[in-house]
Amino acid sequence: MQLLFLGTLALFVGVTVAVPAQEKRVHHKPDLSDHVHDDAHGYQYDHEAFLGKEEAKTFDQLSPEESKDRLGKIVDRIDTDKDGFISHAELHHWIKHRQRRYIEENVDKHWKEYDQNKDGKIGWIEYKNTTYGYYMDAEFDDVDDKETYKAMLTRDERRFKSADRDGDGVATREEFTSFLHPEEFDHMRDIVIQETIEDIDKNGDGKINLQEYIGDMFTPEDGENEPDWVTTEKKHFSEFRDMNKDGFLDANEVSHWILPGEVDHADNEARHLIHETDKNNDGHLSISEIMDKMDFIKVSTITDYGTLAEDHDEL
Repeated sequence: MQLLFLGTLALFVGVTVAVPAQEKRVHHKPDLSDHVHDDAHGYQYDHEAFLGKEEAKTFDQLSPEESKDRLGKIVDRIDTDKDGFISHAELHHWIKHRQRRYIEENVDKHWKEYDQNKDGKIGWIEYKNTTYGYYMDAEFDDVDDKETYKAMLTRDERRFKSADRDGDGVATREEFTSFLHPEEFDHMRDIVIQETIEDIDKNGDGKINLQEYIGDMFTPEDGENEPDWVTTEKKHFSEFRDMNKDGFLDANEVSHWILPGEVDHADNEARHLIHETDKNNDGHLSISEIMDKMDFIKVSTITDYGTLAEDHDEL
């Protein structure tokens, strides 16, 4: 499964030259909504931020009674300390949970595959046997590029050990999530940077020069003119990426490139929702305050019971 995935990824990277390929290296947080955040022209941004973009498209047919019923259920899910109010922290957690939904769905898919003994954890041996077992028996003798697959195994083991924070050789769900999606976790930043440098650094000096940087994005065909965006990227390399002007990107410079600091949109949205809904200005939302803002919250686009039931154990 992993070998097939990596092969598909390599094919994808190889053929996607029409789009500036540097964007594939930069890890951005998923947007809360495709809509502009402008309450004067509607609340769709808030709806999608609260629910998640895909789910928000389907939940607009509920009656007022059904909406109130669903509202009670979602408030109960968000109110993790069960004090009857929604705090900023609880709302922030919920919105980030919705933002990360695509990650959780990907982890769910792989969890069933790799947790072979169904103990709720995934050991390195389980992962290795599931991913490489067939090839390991023959020391990769049955594959064309033996050294590539050995390198893949070494890289996976290094990443797994970084994700396995207590070092017991077994990944909890959170640890396995950081293994599959290291760009989402601060303690995995060094691994993301190291793997990126290894991917691009063709001469093995541990740094990225201009030729390697451009070569990761664009390989011209015979007689093909260089696109304008390649010329722009060369300027970005020398003027912005190469901060110390030594002609190379080191680990710190790669970090600034692929893991840019970003505004926490989930936090801003939580503050915005509380500001618009908190009538008594105590910094918390009560069920009555939310009910009074039905038009703003637009409960019918927030969720359905099935989704809430599935999410309950994850919150």
